[in-house]
Amino acid sequence: MDSDDLATNTDDPAGRTESQATPAELLADVAKVAKIEVVPQILEVICRTTGMGFAAVARVTKDRWVACAVRDEIGFGLLPGGELEVASTICDEIRDNETAVVIDHVAEDPVWRDHHTPLQYGLQSYISTPIHHNGQFFGTLCAIDPRPANLRGTQALATFELFAKLIGSHLDAQDRLAESQVALATSQRASELRDQFIAVLGHDLRNPLAAINGGARLLRKQPSGEKAEFILGQMEQSVARMAGLIDDVMDFARVRLGGGFGLDARPTPPETLSRSLEQLVAELRSAQPHRRIESEIALTQAVVCDQARIAQMLSNLLGNALTHGDPTQPVRVEAVTRDGLFVLAVVNGGPAIPPETMAKLFQPFTRGSAEMQQGLGLGLYIASEIARSHGGALALESDDQETRFSFSKRL
Repeated sequence: MDSDDLATNTDDPAGRTESQATPAELLADVAKVAKIEVVPQILEVICRTTGMGFAAVARVTKDRWVACAVRDEIGFGLLPGGELEVASTICDEIRDNETAVVIDHVAEDPVWRDHHTPLQYGLQSYISTPIHHNGQFFGTLCAIDPRPANLRGTQALATFELFAKLIGSHLDAQDRLAESQVALATSQRASELRDQFIAVLGHDLRNPLAAINGGARLLRKQPSGEKAEFILGQMEQSVARMAGLIDDVMDFARVRLGGGFGLDARPTPPETLSRSLEQLVAELRSAQPHRRIESEIALTQAVVCDQARIAQMLSNLLGNALTHGDPTQPVRVEAVTRDGLFVLAVVNGGPAIPPETMAKLFQPFTRGSAEMQQGLGLGLYIASEIARSHGGALALESDDQETRFSFSKRL
């Protein structure tokens, strides 16, 4: 039977067992073995060392025996893709018992001399051992000859078993390689989608936002009444809020889609980092003049960090404190270098954060009712990711007196 017969022979799809395979799967297994470059050399070595004239790698299932690779020096007439009736082979029994079979001389062997396989195919010597693929029975490595052969008491069986393990290892490696290639293609596709998504956020959304902001600025230069001034103010606030939302979603996309923040970490002089943090605090004081913000910024050593990201982390923490803290109590900002550490903390008064809320506070899209009017609930998540990317973590302590978010990093 040739490969065309194999391709057109169909199995009953009902009640298929694990050991059965479709014709397409069998042909794929034949192709897998064909890809193993050492198989022809293995079959040649088998024939040379045993003196037998036919050697093959066979795929054996419950109902199929298919030749995957063949060395035929006796005119047996079987080619790769060809098939034997599985019940007519000894490999059928090897599949059931998963034990090797070695026969030196069928006519003198009390177990095998009356077996139907040697009688049907005119065999006098036979050796076969199981091949396993991914821990499951795959088929056999076998050799036959119409003449007796000296197999028992030699290294023939050990050699067969070694070659069978080698073939099985190659088959396993092919699967791992295929899985890796699929994973790589998936990763590359995900990377492309991430880049496209971030590009949409960074370009397609920012451009119209910039146009609105530019238009508002131009209108401010024109004489206008009190109502127009109010509307322009609302427009500018909305633009600033939308820009902040875009920044948050872009950061979220970079982290969750695998791109990361891409820190520009470098040694930052204490006066430079202090000025950046003080400027941020001043901006929030100006934006919320009714709130009291105290700051203690005492940096005396350089800090290896991404200055812009540290300022962003402080902005997110300070914004959270102003939103959720007791408005009658001040919010404190602390930034110090001491004991070999850089410590940045934001403290606000108010009731303790419930334990169930604390457990998920740094998860994305986590927000309380008051914050729902302020953003997407990404602020603390992004702050924690900035801390993590700097080799640190955000710590949270909360009781009935105050809530403290603090970040520390070794200098």
